[in-house]
Order: sequence, then structure tokens, then C-alpha cells
Amino acid sequence: FVFVEVRLRQTSRFGGAAITVNIAKQKRLIRAAQCWLQAQPFRVWPACRFDVVAIDGERIHWIPHAFGLGGTL
Repeated sequence: FVFVEVRLRQTSRFGGAAITVNIAKQKRLIRAAQCWLQAQPFRVWPACRFDVVAIDGERIHWIPHAFGLGGTL
């Protein structure tokens, strides 16, 4: 499974959209993914990853494996 966080900023004047996925946001996304996975009828949890799609004005950046259970963006 791929959990994707999509962030949008009209301009990157104050930093890009990807920078808004800070550690606190990552922890919330991980907890949400864990809750969703626990609600599914899996015998064993499938492999998962966290991607970020950052949109800065007209530019789209896809960051696969942006963070994991112990890592950061």
C-alpha cells in the first residue's frame, strides 16, 4: 500500500510544499495509516510506504518513500 500526502502552495516564496510535512504531520499520518490497517481484515500487514506529492505553483514533485516509521522527509 502507498499512503500519499498531497501538499499545495501557490508559490515557494516561504518554502516549498514538501517542507510542510514536518515530523508532527508525519506522526499523524503514520497513526492514521496504522488505524486504517488495524481496521482491515489482514492476517499480516502488507508492505507500506509513505509518499509526498508537493505542488508548488505549476511544479509537481513526487517524493516516493518520503518518510517511514522512523525516518523523516
